[in-house]
Amino acid sequence: MTEIKIHESWKHALQGEFEKPYFKQLSQFVKDEIISGQRVYPHPKNIFAAMDMTPFETVRVVILGQDPYHGPGQAHGLAFSVQEWVRNPPSLMNIFKEIQGDIGTPIPHNGDLSRWAEQWVLLLNTTLTVRAWQPMSHTGKWWEDFTDSIIKTLSDKREFLIFLLWGSHAQKKKSLIDTQKHVVLEAPHPSPLSAHRGFLGCGHFSKTNALLREHGITEIKW
Repeated sequence: MTEIKIHESWKHALQGEFEKPYFKQLSQFVKDEIISGQRVYPHPKNIFAAMDMTPFETVRVVILGQDPYHGPGQAHGLAFSVQEWVRNPPSLMNIFKEIQGDIGTPIPHNGDLSRWAEQWVLLLNTTLTVRAWQPMSHTGKWWEDFTDSIIKTLSDKREFLIFLLWGSHAQKKKSLIDTQKHVVLEAPHPSPLSAHRGFLGCGHFSKTNALLREHGITEIKW
């Protein structure tokens, strides 16, 4: 896979995951997609942006998405985030509405969540690439093997992380998490199809900060 840009701490934590047969198949699949003329998002240099911006040992909160946005200029490697000049997608707008209702933070002018990643929130999609205009087109192509290993490694090697699992897809990953060591908060997905079923009003952002405070950890400026 071209231009892998990932923090060294993850290469150490994942201990050779990149050398396993499935990862080589995955790399070849993504290369073949690009070589065949498919437009793939995000740009190769941003595929691992979540793990490049948030080193393994600094992760405090994990937010799981599904696959990247599939429109031009949107995806840049962080789950739910878009580049600052792109209009906020509906799911992200519902996230901002919940934050405003939960802790009073005004809805920001753009949807670039790099500021969260810099505060040690791992914004991880379970599939890290997608074809343009074809949602879930790279689902089932080995990405889940890789991202499952990330979740499991965080669970095994770190202490007291907060996992925010929104929607049934993310909640299926709960079995990878040791809930004796970590906190899992679950809610419906922020998509317009389901946000009204309990995402709006879930209070995850204030709950996360309260839990961090209880453990003497700096709160997130959402």
